[in-house]
Amino acid sequence: QVQVVESGGGLVQPGGSLTLSCAASSSSFSVRWMGWYRQAPGKQREWIAHITSAARTTYVDSVKGRFTISRDNAKNTVYLQMNSLKPEDTAVYYCNTYPQRFFSWGQGTQVTVSS
Repeated sequence: QVQVVESGGGLVQPGGSLTLSCAASSSSFSVRWMGWYRQAPGKQREWIAHITSAARTTYVDSVKGRFTISRDNAKNTVYLQMNSLKPEDTAVYYCNTYPQRFFSWGQGTQVTVSS
């Protein structure tokens, strides 16, 4: 089973920025569509962005224009650059394949947006 490790979360003030990373132990990473998901307290996990093997990107409306997903196939890593963070972005962030989640879920990385 493929493992992923998310990192880069933390506490940031509203309007701040963070960059998340997700490293996957997969030999087929470059052909996988990869997604970022998040789970806020008391809510279900939701998809927020994905990137195809051809590097085309799609975002949920709530993060469009603020978040950027990218990938480095040489490092088997997908990134999420988050700008103009809002308190409602507070959640645990996860990565996995998209649309089917083929990888094992990682521990996630906590993002807290608060003043």
